[in-house]
Amino acid sequence: MRIVVAVGGNALLRRGEHPDAAVQQHHVHDAARSLAELVLAGHEVVITHGNGPQVGLLAAESETDPALTVPYPLDVVGAETQGMIGTLLVRELTARLPGRSVTALVTHTEVDPQDPAFRRPSKFIGGQLTDRQARLMGAERGWTTARDGARLRRTVPSPRPGAITELPAIRALLAAGTVVVAAGGGGVPVVRDPDTGRVRGVEAVVDKDLTAALLAEQLDADALLILTDVTHVFTRFGASRPGPLTTATPGELRALDLPEGSMRPKAEAAAAFAERTGHLAVIGPLDDALGALLGTTGTTVRALSPAGDTGRRSAPTGPSALGPAVSRTAV
Repeated sequence: MRIVVAVGGNALLRRGEHPDAAVQQHHVHDAARSLAELVLAGHEVVITHGNGPQVGLLAAESETDPALTVPYPLDVVGAETQGMIGTLLVRELTARLPGRSVTALVTHTEVDPQDPAFRRPSKFIGGQLTDRQARLMGAERGWTTARDGARLRRTVPSPRPGAITELPAIRALLAAGTVVVAAGGGGVPVVRDPDTGRVRGVEAVVDKDLTAALLAEQLDADALLILTDVTHVFTRFGASRPGPLTTATPGELRALDLPEGSMRPKAEAAAAFAERTGHLAVIGPLDDALGALLGTTGTTVRALSPAGDTGRRSAPTGPSALGPAVSRTAV
């Protein structure tokens, strides 16, 4: 099977942890064991990852660096974090997959400059601000802010992904048998000039899970695994006894009352991929990627009937149907 695996950024740097390199290296070391199991089982694997905590850290450092007249733009910070997390994943996976080629690709995601998100910035970025700091940044740099708990934080647009610029390169690497790390953090957000074809970066953050779903669809992946630090999607979220959800249709998943800042985007991405392709999507634990694929853990999402006949075969269902993994040799 061809599998796109989305690793949550919070799974690599958890809430309350010090953002030291050693902490993140430890989490990547653990994640690589789980991800390598998919490759060793014979599957083609493309890995994408979150970068929310890392972007916030680098953006905050850039904002306060006295050597800079203005902070680095978010598209550049996004590229920096792709390289940082990508190299950690490549090192660990290479150690666990001797003889296999593993590479990380800094990836750009084209967005629509007319996307309504540019008029309604809603994605929190960077550290907390006082009211005075927020007013100053609004006047000097045009920042928008909103309350996140007791303090204000900067908000930036989060447009929907439209196209992945490096898609042909990803296909070529897969055809060569390479394990690919790509589209980290949703990809570097860019808009394309319709006259010249040139792209330029924009101050935005693309949702990583929606980009993972788009990447999986455009690669004709058999499965999309969205892996995080919980075992399942839970019903009755926030209740004293939340219930783990083992299977769901896209409609059932969308109907759940899920937190907007964490599980809701993952649910939407899984639902969209399952609907558009008729293939398997799973939201599950990062420490058991193979179990999520086999259905022994996680929340499996499958459309009852795909929207339209695309002519593509449906992914098999259940552990026995998956059978021995066969790696495709053509893209």
